[in-house]
Amino acid sequence: MDKGDQNPAATLLDLVNGFRVSQAIHVAATLGIADLLEKGPQRVEDLAAATRAHPRSLYRLLRALASVGVFREDADRRFALTEIGDCLRFDAPEPVGPWALYIGQPEYWHAWGQLLHSVRTGENAFHRIHGMSAWEYRARNPAAGEIFDRGQTSHSRRAAESVIKAHDFARFGCVVDVGGGQGALLAGILGKHLSMRGVLFDQPHVVAGAGQVLQAAGVAGRCQVVGGDFFETIPDGGDAYVLKSILHDWEDELATSILRTCRRAMGPNGKLLVIEREISPPNEGAGSKFGDLNMMVILGGRERTREEWATLFAGSGFRMVGVTPTDAGLSIIEGVPG
Repeated sequence: MDKGDQNPAATLLDLVNGFRVSQAIHVAATLGIADLLEKGPQRVEDLAAATRAHPRSLYRLLRALASVGVFREDADRRFALTEIGDCLRFDAPEPVGPWALYIGQPEYWHAWGQLLHSVRTGENAFHRIHGMSAWEYRARNPAAGEIFDRGQTSHSRRAAESVIKAHDFARFGCVVDVGGGQGALLAGILGKHLSMRGVLFDQPHVVAGAGQVLQAAGVAGRCQVVGGDFFETIPDGGDAYVLKSILHDWEDELATSILRTCRRAMGPNGKLLVIEREISPPNEGAGSKFGDLNMMVILGGRERTREEWATLFAGSGFRMVGVTPTDAGLSIIEGVPG
């Protein structure tokens, strides 16, 4: 992409061709290039040997990514990480590599190829292609589910510090993370509050992989792991019920059902903390609005405006009492029974 040419046609062309960059980053993540470069620059021939890739073709990939700032190429065809590329490492402090690995998987990539169908019909593209929901697909295809879970864990790890910094969790004795995946967010919260207990709740096959995350964070002894279905029942006894990036997966009827299950589990003084993106005003907030397209294509859900969140809360037995933005682009939407 020629960033020096800023005329409207060139800018639009860069947007049109954006899929090339995302797919190239996906391939680099799949090959683990950033992890190989962690200790310093390497020759492309050595990288090709380590990844069993075709040297000339790998060079073409890496020089393209160097042109957009992911890597840096020197005169001897040696490549090094940039600050951007360092985030592609799978063990980076703010890892993007697991998500880059996920977005190039065939089930995801092909569903986005049916965006036109979703726009014309309102139907979920993923279901049209695969004949089942994304949740069913991952349950039936454990390898795909593992890649998705790693991507979600990386998202939670990147967002956890921002969420913890923005909200006062110290007032809670027990936090229940509903749909908390493998526990990255809850581990971060418990790690900051040493007297707090936690309950990690998600589908059994998802929380089965939580032990390593919780052990690594040193919080496993204070965290109960429970498998189940949040449409049916959620563990009771929590002071706060956290749902991060859960309700946007579902249209209003099913999102309301999840919230009502939370309400039944919650005591009269409990707090609901929904962590989601808010749809921005017109002509702003590309992240939330393209995320909304992703929900439409992959899961059939949606992102919501603040007014829509208030309406959803009211229909589920809650009253929205505050919204706290974070520097990760998420908002903490607080509700109380009422």
